[in-house]
Amino acid sequence: MTQPDVSVIIGAYEAMPYLVDCLASVEAQTIGPQRIEVIAVDDGSTDGTGEYLEEFAARAAMPVTVIRQDNSGGPSGPRNVGLGKAAGRYVFFLDADDRLSPEALRSMVAMADENGTDVVLGKVEGVNRSAPKSMWGSSVGRTDVFSSNIKFTLSAQKLFRRALLERHSMRFDESLWTGEDALFTLEAYLRADGVSVVADHTCYYLVGREDGKHVTKSGGYALRFDSARALMTLIADMLPPGPKRDVLMVRPFLVTLLPQFGPQYLRDGEEVRRHKFELAKPLLDAYWNENVARRLRVHERLRLHLVAAGRPDLLKGVVEFVRAKKEASAVLEKKGRRLYLAYPHFRDLSAGIPDAVYLADAREARTFPGYRENTVDRFVQRAARKVRRVLPAREGGAPGGRAAAA
Repeated sequence: MTQPDVSVIIGAYEAMPYLVDCLASVEAQTIGPQRIEVIAVDDGSTDGTGEYLEEFAARAAMPVTVIRQDNSGGPSGPRNVGLGKAAGRYVFFLDADDRLSPEALRSMVAMADENGTDVVLGKVEGVNRSAPKSMWGSSVGRTDVFSSNIKFTLSAQKLFRRALLERHSMRFDESLWTGEDALFTLEAYLRADGVSVVADHTCYYLVGREDGKHVTKSGGYALRFDSARALMTLIADMLPPGPKRDVLMVRPFLVTLLPQFGPQYLRDGEEVRRHKFELAKPLLDAYWNENVARRLRVHERLRLHLVAAGRPDLLKGVVEFVRAKKEASAVLEKKGRRLYLAYPHFRDLSAGIPDAVYLADAREARTFPGYRENTVDRFVQRAARKVRRVLPAREGGAPGGRAAAA
């Protein structure tokens, strides 16, 4: 049998009736049935998921392998089982309640083949739920995790070159109950010889289930700290201290850790609030620094600064201010070239928060009337970015012998 181009790996648990549309979208792929194989793992379902997979395997035009096993408790186990059976040049992890657009696999494989890249992102559209947006501005033949927004989409629904995964023995961490896909995908980004983005048409439909049974919605708050810890550890292990590490650390701080100190924090009891501070402390002690902080908006930076400083007494008022969607007044100094946002406790001597925490960077400040951006600094920053793109990386390459692109 000729090697398939893509192994579509589907982990399924209690997936009916969404599985019907999911498998129909695989059958409709314009790449053709002779170029794909399906490996479906029923993770102990009791709603007819396994039976429907077997019916599909009996009638589908492409090869379909169905594996039925006891429930593993999460998506990592089924994905790893499927990956162990895969024979394709590429693998694609398809969730059983989502679906592909007809052109998805054909366009992603073509993009990878044309550019020699190891990971391809296809544009994602949410159906009854939100989806990432910042990375779909235009299709890109070759990019990396440092010079694009791909770090803000770390779900597993990507096209991965299987040789990359096998070369580095990459598998999903079955000890994590949430965030396992972020760990896997970020490692792939860092090890990849280039990443491509297909943004000119939707490739993947992220479907919101009416029954609310999404793994990412399950589990207690402590699991989010486990996820943040794992991702930060991966980044620290693969990159030495410096700008590249700081750029990537923004992601777990902003996406995973900060929501624990958002509106939900106001609904938490005192014991939970105390525990959240305890869980966050070692992460902030190890990885929070000025270069990470300055990449965040003022209210984000302020909240994490207060967590790092161990000031729950001040944090509550800031969270209430942000939840109310109040606008912080702008304080312009240095003839309009410096702009502070006066969130709670600004220049309150008893609070002792440095002014720098409230200092808006140019991206945030330029939306306020009266702000005068330092054009010399902007020129220098643009020049520095160009130099970083051209010169070889000098901070240590990504594991696997390749220097990570700046």
